[in-house]
Amino acid sequence: MLKAVTFISDMMIPLVFVYIIFYGYSKRIDIYDSFTKGAKDGFFVVLNILPTMIGLMVAVGVLNASGFTELVTGLLKPIAQRIGYPAEAIPLTFMRLISSSASTGILLDIFKSCGPDSFTGRFVSVMMSCTETVFYTMSVYFMAAGITKTRYTLWGALAANLAGILASLWICSVIWG
Repeated sequence: MLKAVTFISDMMIPLVFVYIIFYGYSKRIDIYDSFTKGAKDGFFVVLNILPTMIGLMVAVGVLNASGFTELVTGLLKPIAQRIGYPAEAIPLTFMRLISSSASTGILLDIFKSCGPDSFTGRFVSVMMSCTETVFYTMSVYFMAAGITKTRYTLWGALAANLAGILASLWICSVIWG
């Protein structure tokens, strides 16, 4: 059964490509021209969001180099310990809002120091799956789409992230407590 699921999983992307090609031919669409036009449009989207990407990378570098994450961790550690929140996960919790690659680096550091099978390792694994890079996603996608009025998006996304963090803590406490 597992081999069949693995085979189907491996074949999904090639099958989607084949489907798109046959669909395009059936609708008499010039597939190559559509592809090159889409690639050109994608290139210009990347150029438009490049300043935002550079700004986010600089912000992550400044936060790490300035010692801000250590300061925040030190301030929140007593509260975190009181509610059963692993103190090692505090920097990851905040970095996850900004950068997926930086938070993955922190995740790997937690795996090295605590172990992936520890409560903290399991918790951060579940938390990474239940949260999103809110500021990155909003800045890149809103910039690409030209959206300037975000209304309640930020507060909704932060509330969803908090719910994901709390759910991760609760689930891990129940399963591996």
